[in-house]
Amino acid sequence: MANLVNLESVGKSYGVKPLLDNISLGIAEGERIGVVGLNGGGKTTLLEVLSGLAEPDSGRVSRVRDLPMAVVTQRTELPESTVRDAVLSHYAAEHEWAADPRVRSIVDGLGLTALGLDSPTTNLSGGERRRVALAAALVGDLDLLVLDEPTNHLDVEGVRWLADHLLARRTALVVVTHDRWFLDTVCGRTWEVANGRVEQYEGGYADWIFARAERARLAASAEEKRRNLARKELAWLQRGAKARTSKPRYRIEAAEALIADVPQPRDAVELLSFARRRLGKTVVELEDVTLHAGDKPVLEHVTWRIGPGDRIGLVGVNGSGKTTLLKLLAGEYAPESGRRVEGKTVRLAHLSQELEDLPGHLRVLEAVEEIAGRVVLGKQEMSASQLAERLGFPAARQWTPVDDLSGGERRRLQLARLLMGEPNVLLLDEPTNDLDIDTLQQLEDLLDSWPGTLVVVSHDRYLVERVCDGVYALLGDGRVTHLPGGIDEYLARRERTVSPAPAPAPAERRPSSAAEHRAAMKELGRLERRLDVLSKRESELHEQLAANATNPEKLVELNTELKSVLAEKDDVESRWLETSDLID
Repeated sequence: MANLVNLESVGKSYGVKPLLDNISLGIAEGERIGVVGLNGGGKTTLLEVLSGLAEPDSGRVSRVRDLPMAVVTQRTELPESTVRDAVLSHYAAEHEWAADPRVRSIVDGLGLTALGLDSPTTNLSGGERRRVALAAALVGDLDLLVLDEPTNHLDVEGVRWLADHLLARRTALVVVTHDRWFLDTVCGRTWEVANGRVEQYEGGYADWIFARAERARLAASAEEKRRNLARKELAWLQRGAKARTSKPRYRIEAAEALIADVPQPRDAVELLSFARRRLGKTVVELEDVTLHAGDKPVLEHVTWRIGPGDRIGLVGVNGSGKTTLLKLLAGEYAPESGRRVEGKTVRLAHLSQELEDLPGHLRVLEAVEEIAGRVVLGKQEMSASQLAERLGFPAARQWTPVDDLSGGERRRLQLARLLMGEPNVLLLDEPTNDLDIDTLQQLEDLLDSWPGTLVVVSHDRYLVERVCDGVYALLGDGRVTHLPGGIDEYLARRERTVSPAPAPAPAERRPSSAAEHRAAMKELGRLERRLDVLSKRESELHEQLAANATNPEKLVELNTELKSVLAEKDDVESRWLETSDLID
């Protein structure tokens, strides 16, 4: 299979820091590659070099002649026009793109219809502009797509739509993302950018994590062998002439384990008991509350009681009122009717999407220590410096002036300061924005054993499924709906709302028009592609279960995922049969 792009001995530096050092890579036709690594480690630079937006300092980048390619990075600019012109400018007339199901799917799937095709791009928010730029890239007939954090401004439903869309295309893809579900679903290869190098792994997120842990184990084994040789050498020296050694005290450290400091599975009973002792019976309660966001109803006469130790994930489409509801829970908004009740022992912390004013005259560590010098989070006691390091500020970076931090770093500092206050109620609005995967794992580890009440708004289903025990949704009906089936149930409900399943009908029923027939055929194709993905994943999981027969922890994780895959496969097969009956 021919490569579309080749990098040969490529180097790229900014200042004295080499972000890419003698890198040789290739992108094959139809290959889907996920790029991961620490923030500031060179991921975006790699994308810009391979796509031609930046020239390498050394080495060579070659591309297939006249390669049809689109690039969407965090620096992509939109023309000053309307949404329609930015996305659909190469269509001469409305009916041309409206007759193309693929283009209609992109316009609807990324929410541009709701946004308004005649809206001026200059009036859009940053997230809306990113969605428009993504749509403009996707409508083209391309051989290569290069995307930098495309899921950042999409809700859970939008992330799944984008994954399905990319899986249905034959286009090669290189994507930087911290969304681990998206990586696992879409990508067949992973590149890890670290210390100027790019390590390549087969598979998505789960395969990369396993391979990285295995690499650490092998490195530890080699180090242990080296130290054993050193012990023998020291013993030989100490048995020899006294003049050869002054008999210093040697300390040999233990070899690194395959996985160090593995957090124990969350003990829900213990955490609930601890939370009740800290919080009492009342935390935050809404009684017969009505609330609007502009002219859109968020709550209509809703009573909702959030208790001690509740760990809630809150989902809904963009604009459904999740942020408004979180501000109501935080006491920043007052209800239009009804009342909000807060327990007397509540110490509430709210991480909003807006960056709060931070003490710019201080350095990072000083800004964290301004809140407290030490913190106890569950059973973990940490200094301000240790917490800052876990949230992505290594020791050297802790002495950076706050005014010099990037937007992502300021958000992480905001989170560190919140946690240093030792709250017992945490309200988090999109906490994963601007976090790399390593920092995400540290945040999840902290939250996983945190004994308090937690409400999280996030499009990162991996985070929600790990740290939350229940999922609630805003479905646009003025209620807060509990979803026992979690995010899968939410997506299934949304799918039925957007594309209602056909009602049961006699066998002789047929689609009543050509348009309905085309829609049914399109749905059938989409379901078949999803079945293929689920069947492939089911086979992979069975193989991994066999390979990990002696690893109980891995077996539990794999078995949980297998149950989820089989449940979704069952649902998709049922819908396939219903749709097929319509056409046959």
